[in-house]
Amino acid sequence: MKYHDVIVVGGGLAGLRAAIEVNRHNVKVAIISKVHPLRSHSIAAQGGINAPLENHFRGIYDSWEKHAFDTVKGSDYLADQDAVIRMTKDAAHRIYELEHWGCPFSRTAEGRIAQRPFGGAGFPRACYASDKTGHALLHTLYQKVMQFKHASEREELVIYEEWLVTDLVIDEGVCVGVIAMDIISGKIEALQAGAVIFATGGSGRIYGNTTNALINTGMGMAVPYWAGVPLKDMEFIQFHPTTILGKNILITEGCRGEGGFLLNNKGERFLEKYDDSRKDMEIAPRDIIARNIVREISAGYGFDDSYVLLDLRHLGKEKIFRRLPGIRDICMEFIGIDPAESPIPIKPGQHYTMGGIDCNTECETKIKGLYTAGESACVSVHGANRLGGNSLLDTIVFGAIAGENTSKYVQSTGGKKGEKRLNDVLNLRKQIIDKIGKSTGTEEPVTIKNELNKMMDTNVGIFRNASALQKAACEIKTLQERYHRIKLNYTGTQVNLGLVWVLELKGNLDVAEACIMGALAREESRGAHFRTDFPRRDDTNWLKHTLSYFTKEGVKLDYAPVNIGPFAPKERKY
Repeated sequence: MKYHDVIVVGGGLAGLRAAIEVNRHNVKVAIISKVHPLRSHSIAAQGGINAPLENHFRGIYDSWEKHAFDTVKGSDYLADQDAVIRMTKDAAHRIYELEHWGCPFSRTAEGRIAQRPFGGAGFPRACYASDKTGHALLHTLYQKVMQFKHASEREELVIYEEWLVTDLVIDEGVCVGVIAMDIISGKIEALQAGAVIFATGGSGRIYGNTTNALINTGMGMAVPYWAGVPLKDMEFIQFHPTTILGKNILITEGCRGEGGFLLNNKGERFLEKYDDSRKDMEIAPRDIIARNIVREISAGYGFDDSYVLLDLRHLGKEKIFRRLPGIRDICMEFIGIDPAESPIPIKPGQHYTMGGIDCNTECETKIKGLYTAGESACVSVHGANRLGGNSLLDTIVFGAIAGENTSKYVQSTGGKKGEKRLNDVLNLRKQIIDKIGKSTGTEEPVTIKNELNKMMDTNVGIFRNASALQKAACEIKTLQERYHRIKLNYTGTQVNLGLVWVLELKGNLDVAEACIMGALAREESRGAHFRTDFPRRDDTNWLKHTLSYFTKEGVKLDYAPVNIGPFAPKERKY
């Protein structure tokens, strides 16, 4: 049985940063990634990563305190403020660390790291590398990992590329490893570990209209969930205001940070109509802008009753070519327009999962030896609504924290544990896969997946109500039952992506159920969760985190207090 001191599940920004930190503490680490690490969804991040560097002096001086307040306010006061303070205090140090590792940030005329305004700040705070910030960060960390990997012949850092983790193994309350499938060969193995870090990204593909990559199925949340770790605040799903009409490709908030306008079919900057976006206009928080776009379209001021326009033409070709080249490439490639000459047709689309694997500020879960970071985790620094630029910061800051704390845990506990339990779970997983392969059922995986996506888009979207959520709750039960009659069209072992999708589909369904049931129970509007039948925020009854526990009968909900800290909740206009 293979053994590693630490196994990091996920090869994106949070996973790579965690692995680097583990290696820096002289602990042997393995990364398990479903795709090549440079194929991770982190690479799709465009606009920027927040940090109060104060590199643009316009009479407003930034600080970690201001960054923390903006984050808490943007979260609609559901963020745990100790976690927010930890993140914002660490932000500048982590950015300069990335710079020293070679990250090619865009620069000011003075040679400082360039920053642009993002939602919730109103002044430049987001550091960026043109509009390919995730690409730059991911390559920087991957190069660092390769540096460590080739620095020693003792295999202190191993990468399992194109492996799918199917099970988290717990023995007497302690994490002892994982079960994983080599997608290429089809072989299923137990991998023993002193500790495990889950950093697998979001669950956007439970929706159809999403900016997320196909790999963001939520399986990385589902595996710990099945093992008894609660998911926290899964009802809070962020819908990005600007995705390309019909393609769902992200158009970065950086476009609006650079001065882009949102226009209705009368050519008006319509955000000034609404109380909650009048002050900040296009750089208001994402949840507010997304709702007001939908309101504008519903009022008959959209184009073809389905979209509005994002206009960048007034920025000028030189600025677009220099600061938004990726957006221009995307628009020309996928919809045949040059944003320097024509406005971009956009509408909101699912973008980010604020909830995730429940953990504390040290990235510790309720299971000893199990840690988590990044979008798959819920620390919680984003609360009910994430500010643009904070997701990348979250991955870097808490990836490092998870790596450091995991290393300390392994060094203090030491030793291999749970070999019998690992073998038992391995055999059970083999039986499950064998049963799927021999199934004579009639259900096609793609049909169930498409129906799940349509149901989530229709009933668990930007605007929600009890009737739609109850319908979704019934439909998810039906889809879960139908899953038991699923069949494979190909039953070979090597590169059986059909089997991979079937295994992940169960994760899709169970994570979607946690989202639905949390949303149905939360009878208020807060951040990205907007109930038309309960349109006001209710701090008396709902200033608390939702905890979703997996049971065979369905989701069991519980609640936990929010760590308020120095920023008392203030009323927010809707």
